Amino acid sequence: MKLRVCVRLKCLWFYVCPQERRREFEANLEKEGLELETEDKSDSKDHKTYFLKIHAPWNVLAKYADILKIKVPFKESDFPHGREVPLEFLSCPFRLPDSIIHPQPDYFTSPFDKNKVEFFLISDKSTFFPPSTRNRILCGSRVKSRNSEPESERYNLYKHWARFLLWGGWLSVKVCFYISKEICDAEVGGSILMCPLCDKKCPFWKLNSTCLSSWQSHLFDNEGTVFFAIFMGIWVTLFLEFWKRRQARLEYEWDLVDFEEEQQQLQIRPEFEIKCTNRRLNKITQVPFNRCARYSLSAATVLFWISLIVACIIGVIAYRLAVYAAFASIIKDPMRRIQLVGRFITPQLATSVTASCINFVIIMILNFFYERVAIWITDLEIPKTHLEYENRLTMKMFLFQFVNYYSSCFYVAFFKGKFVGYPGDYSYMFGKWSKLRNEECDPGGCLIELTTQLVIVMAGKQLWGNIQEALLPLLRTWWNSRRGRHNPENQYSRWEQDYILLNFTQLGLFYEYLEMVIQFGFITLFVASFPLAPLLALCNNILEIRVDAWKFTTQFRRPVASKARNIGAWKEILNAVAILSVVTNAFIMAFTSDMIPRMVYLYAISRDKSMKGYISNSLSVYNISQIPKTNMPEENWYDNSTVTCRYRDYRYPPGHMREYDHTMQFWHILAAKMAFIIIMEHVVFVVKFFVAWLIPDVPSDVKARIKRERFLIQEYLHNYEVERLKLQLSASFITEPHSETTLTPDMTLTSDKLEVLSEC
Repeated sequence: MKLRVCVRLKCLWFYVCPQERRREFEANLEKEGLELETEDKSDSKDHKTYFLKIHAPWNVLAKYADILKIKVPFKESDFPHGREVPLEFLSCPFRLPDSIIHPQPDYFTSPFDKNKVEFFLISDKSTFFPPSTRNRILCGSRVKSRNSEPESERYNLYKHWARFLLWGGWLSVKVCFYISKEICDAEVGGSILMCPLCDKKCPFWKLNSTCLSSWQSHLFDNEGTVFFAIFMGIWVTLFLEFWKRRQARLEYEWDLVDFEEEQQQLQIRPEFEIKCTNRRLNKITQVPFNRCARYSLSAATVLFWISLIVACIIGVIAYRLAVYAAFASIIKDPMRRIQLVGRFITPQLATSVTASCINFVIIMILNFFYERVAIWITDLEIPKTHLEYENRLTMKMFLFQFVNYYSSCFYVAFFKGKFVGYPGDYSYMFGKWSKLRNEECDPGGCLIELTTQLVIVMAGKQLWGNIQEALLPLLRTWWNSRRGRHNPENQYSRWEQDYILLNFTQLGLFYEYLEMVIQFGFITLFVASFPLAPLLALCNNILEIRVDAWKFTTQFRRPVASKARNIGAWKEILNAVAILSVVTNAFIMAFTSDMIPRMVYLYAISRDKSMKGYISNSLSVYNISQIPKTNMPEENWYDNSTVTCRYRDYRYPPGHMREYDHTMQFWHILAAKMAFIIIMEHVVFVVKFFVAWLIPDVPSDVKARIKRERFLIQEYLHNYEVERLKLQLSASFITEPHSETTLTPDMTLTSDKLEVLSEC
């Protein structure tokens, strides 16, 4: 229990105001065998703060290393070092040279036993336990001032690794694109008059006015994107499988092979012990009443915040519907420069960009508040163990972040432009009384708008996250310098300089995991709409590594070491996102992209197996005289000789017996889309599961090392026990000689012991 109190301090030095509590705490530490050293307050800058340094002698370290079953070396490894990952040589330019990191030889390790000290390779007791182990046992290791250790490990990391200019790399991108010539052709696109895209404010417009946006859309909306989406579905599986192998290797190298999850379950949170004292059980459910109420409140809070996100998304959609008409109404000469804001921006693009920016601001605001709410409701549930606390917080945070970051992308991908209606019977968001007509896709397709949304939200999040990580510690450092707390290193002790650094909290790595998982979702769930998303992620990760390296070596105190066999709940989240990404990309290619209609036209409609005539085929005809007055422009901005306009759909023309009903081509395209989804999903899933089955989770050399280590532990322990028994028998013969008859039972007993040991 006293050790737990030390762990909760999470620091190497501390200052306790109440004198009695401080003395009692120090007395408890001394009872445990720890050595205390107090720095006089006159040596501190403010002449008020005492710094208490805690030293752990060998007997304390050995005691708790035995209790915690910490694995230590007993024999140098005789196993050849295998290749860690395929193409490992590519990462050599990014690694520190051996002259700086001073690599240690590989050892076979075994759980420490304080009664068998001679069994382990102990050359120097003061350095036998590494700093991370002593940190885990004591919440800190022996402190040395900067003057006595000018080249500390932290300084070496900062000097040779953490600076921004010490990295490099190369990237290459090849993009295949298809340009629709018919849209830009004056004789084709210039002769097609399109129906208004909104009521009253939007005029009739020429199709060739969207030439630029159409060209931009076809940068990503092409046949190559299908193969890239399939490749990414398989790449996700390879990434996760190779991560499992990497995890297995680290698990062995960091002595976590025999680390039981039950050890984490035994780490009961102090908050649980303090608050869960009196619990009344429900006689029927046998569940504590208080616990049911807390869980109900927690679930209601999560649902409320998710509903709040949905409400904000609906508000942004309403903004898009309203502002589009405003952008369209500023056009003065619609027949020449129809729907151009400036020179290159259409009202659709301007609306999409502004709405995406507003949505990003809302995301950041909601995220700021919900992070605190998630921690509050998790604390309210009072989880029993630290592992349970982290898993619950992980699920709450990811569920909220998933809805918060991805909901707008799901709307653009799967809902926008799908429920529009047609000129005589348009659909409205809240009914016709709202006058908010459901928005249509950009003339170049909805894929370019999904790309815009994805780029703004993803890049904005990355930029804002890096600014926060770099700027906030700098502001704190600047504020401390203004207050006179940040002083030259040669003026004050090392521990006082580190005292003003930021404390690395228990949730420090949690936010790093969350950031990477959200980024993983961006580059997998919607990669079909923006194939360059992995490139953005790579650039961000390079910058993130540099920022984190600088932050950990200059702005934070040393974290308290803790053990874990894997990344916990994040592993299951990554697997779920990987499976969902196959479905989302298949639906994006089928329903958001125009690839399927083009393929149907090319192979089933076109007589010469070319794309000639595709634009005219994909647009339906409507009689202008049949458009209701509520949908007509305020001014008749079109040639009176033109009696029809075109719109994006597959419907029968006016005068047909099934006027304005869906044509058979519409149903053929819908069937092709569903067939494509089924085929793509099954192909990718079959390949995914085959690759997952083909690649073992644990490398063969790691398996061999583990078996070799376990064999050597048994062999060496057997030999060690035999030698120790021999020494004990020899000592007993010398000190207490017996007759031949009295020795027989002892010898028989010793033989039995040796026989039992030999059975190992």
